[in-house]
Amino acid sequence: MRENKNVSKSYLGTDLQKVDAHRVQDKEYTELPELNEDMMSRGRVNKGGRPRSQNPKQLITIRLPEDVIQRWRATGPGWQTRMAQKLSQ
Repeated sequence: MRENKNVSKSYLGTDLQKVDAHRVQDKEYTELPELNEDMMSRGRVNKGGRPRSQNPKQLITIRLPEDVIQRWRATGPGWQTRMAQKLSQ
């Protein structure tokens, strides 16, 4: 696991105090295009994340003998999915 380290000014390559002290002036807004109806109509909201599953899984707790778990694990990656498929038959 990586340790959190303080990021130095030289690493960022910028003067953070100068950036923090900067206040946007009116003349800087002239560089931005004016929003129009066409731009607004092309906008969309991106909520991100995965689509909701039609059949969501539910977390449960089950106690099984150690030898049963070891046999399933010995079948390799995906053993939990295979176990769930077997249980749903």
